[in-house]
Amino acid sequence: MIPITSTAGSLFIVAAPSGAGKSTLVNALLAQEPQIKLSISYTTRPPRPGEQDGREYHFTSAEDFLKRKAQSEFLESAEVHGNYYGTSRILIEQQMRAGTDVLLEIDWQGAQQVRKQFPGAVGIFILPPSIPALEERLKKRGQDEPHIITRRILAAGGEMAHSPEFEYVIINQDFATALSELNAIVKATRCRFTQQATRNSELFAQLGIHANPN
Repeated sequence: MIPITSTAGSLFIVAAPSGAGKSTLVNALLAQEPQIKLSISYTTRPPRPGEQDGREYHFTSAEDFLKRKAQSEFLESAEVHGNYYGTSRILIEQQMRAGTDVLLEIDWQGAQQVRKQFPGAVGIFILPPSIPALEERLKKRGQDEPHIITRRILAAGGEMAHSPEFEYVIINQDFATALSELNAIVKATRCRFTQQATRNSELFAQLGIHANPN
């Protein structure tokens, strides 16, 4: 499949170890930036309390997930903590071509797969201020058993080792500061030449501006 390199919309990849505050930051960003659409992934993990099918995830069985994967329906897929996760390719392509910015909450493995087809994707990694802070946040979240928390803490080091693969890193120590930095990245991305030229093609043509052939 040919990589998509020029679209009116931007693709943002946000990754972090469990408990770093990624979802809270992303939800706050989406509340401030309605032009950004969150990509809803497929997963085989069971819904957590309060989650709804089609809102947080498309919840499905392992059998159905593997069938979809075999039919190349996913842009990326990975097994995380014993569960499968995958991102719909078609929906993302449609939204970006229509000028909509799309945000993916995925792990570093998924990010590597996405970049192969969306080399212009903007990678953002969220770091906790410390390992003790990460553990405390996982405990306060109240969603996992103690042995699961321990497993997530052990996995965090390996996940954070891949942060150099991302263009931007946000240290989520103060939430307001972290959200401001996330907003700044979004605004700067929208001013990249490729996005501006695609969104404002008529203006660029009138001004005699063309993409650099080099």
